[in-house]
Amino acid sequence: MKKQMKQIGFYEGLPLTDKNSFLEKLAETPVPKKRELLVEISAVSVNPVDVKFRMQTPKQESFTVLGFDAVGRIVAKGPQSENFEIGDRIYYAGSAKQPGSNQEHQLVDERIVAKAPENLTDEASAALPLTAITAYELLFEKFQLIPKESANKGKKILVINGAGGVGSILTQLAKWSGLEVVATASPKNFQWLKENGVDHPIDYHQELKPQLEKVGISTVDVVAVLHDIRPYLTELAEMIQPMGKIGMIVGLDGPIDIASFKNLSVSFEWEYMFTKTDYGQLIETQGEILKHLTALVEEEKIHTTLGKVYREGISKETLKQATKEVETGKVHGKVVITGGFASNEIATEK
Repeated sequence: MKKQMKQIGFYEGLPLTDKNSFLEKLAETPVPKKRELLVEISAVSVNPVDVKFRMQTPKQESFTVLGFDAVGRIVAKGPQSENFEIGDRIYYAGSAKQPGSNQEHQLVDERIVAKAPENLTDEASAALPLTAITAYELLFEKFQLIPKESANKGKKILVINGAGGVGSILTQLAKWSGLEVVATASPKNFQWLKENGVDHPIDYHQELKPQLEKVGISTVDVVAVLHDIRPYLTELAEMIQPMGKIGMIVGLDGPIDIASFKNLSVSFEWEYMFTKTDYGQLIETQGEILKHLTALVEEEKIHTTLGKVYREGISKETLKQATKEVETGKVHGKVVITGGFASNEIATEK
C-alpha cells in the first residue's frame, strides 16, 4: 500500500467564515524525481500572498494546497540531488506553480532551499524565507546595491511601509549593508522600526518630505515601495535623487503617471519573488540567497521577524486562525504555525 499524507486546502476561494474555506484530505505521498527533495513539514507561515491566491481561486474540481514559507526535514531525495542529505533541516519559500507547504510532505527543488539557521527554532526560521528573499532581491538585484556589510555607506533609502513583513527584514538588510534607513509607519510602530534597523522613523499619515528635511535629509538614492505607490507619487518625485531607483512589490489595478520622473532618469523596478520559479529563470539564486541569509542570522547580523506563533500543530483550525490574523493586518512580524501536522480526523469529501 502506498503511503498517504495529510493536505490542507480548498476547492474554491471562500471567506474564512465559510466552513469549507479550509478542508483536510488524504493524498498519496509523492516520490521525488531529478533534483527534488521530499520534506516533512514542521512549521509554516502565512503571508498576504496566501490570502490573495486563495480569494482569487474560482470553484474547481482540483484541490488547491497553498503555503510558501516552510521549515522541515528531508526524508527522501531525487536521484540527481547533490546538495543535501536525508535528515537535513531546511527552509524555503516554495513555488507558486507547485502544491504548497500546507501538507504533511512537500516536494521542492533543491536549488531554492538552504539549511535553516542553527540558532533559530523552526518557527523563527519559517518567518524568514519569502519576505527575506523579496527584500534581498529588491535591494541587491533590482537596486544593484552591494550585498556586503557596510558596503553602501553614504547612500540613503526610503522604505514605504517599513513595519510590514517585507519591510521589517528589508530595513535590517539595508542597515547591515551600510545604508542610512528612513521608513514609514504609524507612530505606534516606531519602536518596531528602530528594532529592525531604521535610523529615521517617519509618520505615513503626514507629508513625507518635511519629515525627511527635519532629520537633515533632502533626497534619497532609492525608494522601496511596499504598499500602493499611488498616494506617494507626487512626493517621491521631489525626494528621489536624479538617476535613483524606485522598487515596487504591490500590483496595480490601473495605470500610474510617471512622467514627472522622466527628466530625473529615475528607474522603476518590479520585485516578485516567484518570477524565477514561475519561468525557470535563475532559480538557483534563491537557494544562494537563503544560504547567505542563514549566515547573517547565525552571525547575528540580522534577526527573525517572527510575530505570532500557533504551537498546536498544523491543522485546518490553526491555519484558519493564522490566516485571520494576517487578514487583519495588525500583527507585527510574521504569523507562524509550528509543531508539524496535528493529529485529527481527515475530511475526504468536498
